[in-house]
Formats: sequence, structure tokens, C-alpha cells
Amino acid sequence: MRTTFFLTLLFVSCISFSSVAQRGIRIAYIDMEYILENVPEYQEATSQLETKVQKWKSEIEIKLAEVEDMKKELNNERVLLTKELIEEREEDIYFKEKEILEYQQNRFGPAGDLVVQKRQLVQPVQDQVFNAVQEIATVKKYDFIFDKSADVVMLYSADRHDISDLILRNISRAAKRKQVKGKKQKEEVEKDEYLSVEQAEAVEERENLIEKKKADRLQLLETKKAEREQAKEEKKKEFEARRKELLAKRQRIKDSLLNVRAMKLEELKKKKEGAE
Repeated sequence: MRTTFFLTLLFVSCISFSSVAQRGIRIAYIDMEYILENVPEYQEATSQLETKVQKWKSEIEIKLAEVEDMKKELNNERVLLTKELIEEREEDIYFKEKEILEYQQNRFGPAGDLVVQKRQLVQPVQDQVFNAVQEIATVKKYDFIFDKSADVVMLYSADRHDISDLILRNISRAAKRKQVKGKKQKEEVEKDEYLSVEQAEAVEERENLIEKKKADRLQLLETKKAEREQAKEEKKKEFEARRKELLAKRQRIKDSLLNVRAMKLEELKKKKEGAE
């Protein structure tokens, strides 16, 4: 399959060589897995599907536990049952196991709900990616755009040829067009639509720089806040230590005075006893 792919690529390259000889062949690639990970709608739907999968697995585990209980019960009562009752119980267990197997196939088999729903999840995103690839290939005059996560063996790929983020931005812009309600939003989206790919990249770079500065500022504020809290805590500890030391000193003085008073009372008592 891979040999056929590269032979086809070589053939197409040879055919198109004359038309691109002066400007050179332009090649780019995308990473479908990376794109899927960064499409919010796909991630949300995947999470919902995972919840369903866990529910299906739980149902299967419950059914299997029921079969195990039926088998244990039959083994425990086998000596008390007639041959006909034993066969009837075994037949019930057989049909129960068959039912579980059919349920597993319906949910997790090659044509089961899991495969079908995964395909339904991926298909809309793949369609959006295909449309975005067509648009970007036309604008930037790419001759070939490959999917890095597919069967194509890419022994090396420079990051500058990765247009996955361009695809994501294109999908995001398409989603914005659907969500536009007000006139102002519509004007902003239309303005963004007329940007070239290079201009869009520059705009995104500026936006990312602004976001980075905001994040750095927030981080700095959090750091300063933490330093203030730490300094405040240290002062509180120092004050508490001084207070404890002062209280201990007062207690020592008080104990000393009590001792002196006790000694004087003892001396007076002895003098009084001597005088008597």
C-alpha cells in the first residue's frame, strides 16, 4: 500500500513538474490527531461517547455477574435437581451468555455502536478539514498536502510545513460565521475573512503575544500576592513568637515573686513559732 502510494506520488510529481519547475513543488502536511484534539465540539462529543461506553461496559459486567451467580447456584443445587431441571438451567445459562455476546457485538463489534458513533463524530470534522485544506491549498498554492497521522511514512517533517494550526483557524472562522448574530460581529467576521493567510497568521501572532503578556502579568500579580501572603504569615509568626516569649517572661517574673513571697512567709512563720 505504501509502495503504491509513493509510486503514485512520484508519477504525479513527474506529470506536474513542468508546470511547477520554475517555482518548485510546494508541500505541506497536517496532523489530524492534533486537529481533533483541538476542536472543542469533537472533544465534547468524545467525552459524551466515553460516558456511554462506560455505561455499556457496566451493563455487560452486571450481566456477566448474573451468569456467574446462575452457574454457582446450579453447582450448589445440582445434586438436588433432576436431569430435566439441570438441562433447563444449563439452557437458560447458555441463552443468557449468547445474549451477552450479542450485546457485546452490537456495542463493540466491527459494525457496533462504538465504531459507528466514532465515525459519526469524526466525519463532520474531516469534512471541515477537507474544505479548509482545499481553501488553503488554493490560496497558498500547495501542490500536495499530506496527513501526518495517516499511513504515510514521514521519516522527517520540518515544522514550517505543518499547517495544522491554519486548518484549526479556518475551522474556527467557519464556526464564527455560523454563530454571527449582530451587525458588528458580522462586520468583524467579514473583515477577518478578507485577510490573507499570511495576514491571518500575523493577526494571530499579535493576539497570541497579547494573550501571553496578559498571562505573564497575571502570573506576576499572583507571584507578588503569594510573596505578600508569605511575608504577612512570617510577620504573624514572628509576632506570635514574641508574644509567647513575653508571656513566658512575665510568668517567670510572677513565679519568682511568688517564690520570694512564699520564702518571706515561711521566715515569718518560723520567727513566730520561735517567739512562742
